Amino acid sequence: MSVIDHHPRIVERHWPSEAATQAAATAWAASPALQHAIVALHGDLGAGKTTLVRHLLRALGVQGRIKSPTYAVVEPYELDDRTPPLQVWHFDFYRFADPREWEDAGFRDIFASPGLKLVEWPQKAAPLLPQPDLEVTLRMDSAESEDSRHVQLAAHSPAGLALIDALEALP
Repeated sequence: MSVIDHHPRIVERHWPSEAATQAAATAWAASPALQHAIVALHGDLGAGKTTLVRHLLRALGVQGRIKSPTYAVVEPYELDDRTPPLQVWHFDFYRFADPREWEDAGFRDIFASPGLKLVEWPQKAAPLLPQPDLEVTLRMDSAESEDSRHVQLAAHSPAGLALIDALEALP
């Protein structure tokens, strides 16, 4: 357990456009801290969680169609052309009615294994879901444009801190 578990570092950001979201995803993709992180994505429907994940997966080198796991619950990606190779799981727990569905599906083993876990609607699997390294909360900022987002980042581990730090060079 990290010292910051009880006192996460919280940073507020403004992403004025989808290009800003893409820039953040690209910065994270270049960070070694992402390799084995759990990133929890919060926000209302349409807040941009899946868009952020798609930009991140593209920046990591995923080719072809990137599907939303809303119905499948999880979409796995193996990035063997990276050094070292990277296993990525994109989860969407929106349809969970009970947190025990997470355990019944056998996800405990996936979360215990190496690789990146991107989790939409993590609250639907709480309290069984492990503590994320980084929580990302997206809110639409429609006063500016439909692509503008207010973003809150909360780091709960050194990996989460490194992911926040990866964004510091961005405007």
